[in-house]
Amino acid sequence: MGEKGKETIEKTIRSGRVRAICTSERRGTEKHAVSEARFEKGYGIRGDAHAGNWHRQVSLLSYDKVKEFNERGAKVVDGAFGENLVVEDLDFRSFPVGTILECEDVVLKMTQIGKECHTHCQIYQRMGECIMPVQGVFAEVLVSGTIHAGSVMTARFPDGTEPFTAAVITMSDKGSKGERADESGPAMKARLKAAGFDVVEALLLPDEKGLLKRELVRLSDQRQVDLILTSGGTGFSVRDTTPEATLEVMTRNVPGIAEAIRAESMKYTKRAMLSRGVSVLRNKTLIINLPGSPKAVRESMEIVLESVQHGLGILRGSESECAR
Repeated sequence: MGEKGKETIEKTIRSGRVRAICTSERRGTEKHAVSEARFEKGYGIRGDAHAGNWHRQVSLLSYDKVKEFNERGAKVVDGAFGENLVVEDLDFRSFPVGTILECEDVVLKMTQIGKECHTHCQIYQRMGECIMPVQGVFAEVLVSGTIHAGSVMTARFPDGTEPFTAAVITMSDKGSKGERADESGPAMKARLKAAGFDVVEALLLPDEKGLLKRELVRLSDQRQVDLILTSGGTGFSVRDTTPEATLEVMTRNVPGIAEAIRAESMKYTKRAMLSRGVSVLRNKTLIINLPGSPKAVRESMEIVLESVQHGLGILRGSESECAR
């Protein structure tokens, strides 16, 4: 292998050692260290209260971050933060979502970085901070197996060939109350899947600006999805605040996508000019507001989806700006 090949491997692979494995039988109780644990595909750790069919099946924390925290006087034991795996020499917070973690015969995939702290734990009350919401990461189990304390874990970063990830959000007061069936969300999800996207979340929310902002930030920063599509809340009603919420979380504007949707939609109905939908970037996540009706959603996606995929490739670094 040449020097260039070795450098590439060194940049994309890291290794560390499992210092502790921690589980708890009930939620709301501190985890305790065990010598080994069985990891089940699509579920998590057998016997752990936080295991289940969701994207946060296993939680991980860097031992080095815990050590630094303890040196400031925290004096916490393994599992005190609710973490399942404490691993030395791996800075999980610096890894991108999608990183593959291999340990013995177990394979994990990172799905989220950090979490929102809803209630301040005893550690926070004592120290004024807690490192889990910032430094902790979460993963799902791809391959079942057993991990023992002291085993070596290898981290392999995404290489840019993975499918684009997406999340869809339907904004509807009546839909969120169960008074109206959500047809726009399934329409967005189906079209994205047909285009090869991995749709990791589908949400149905009331027309609440603050709630939408929190979800856009979470999906962009913690789950690091490539694309977020919203449907609804783009009209003239006083409750239609989807564009405002989107603009308030953006880091860069991408007006051309929303302009293209309006321009092409004008061929179907002159009322398309009344849509206030916007398209923006939040770091490396593209957020696009679509109209509320299922028909308009499908039409809008046909207008922009091919170009959007090219733009996402540019963001990821797998495609160049201009075709030659």
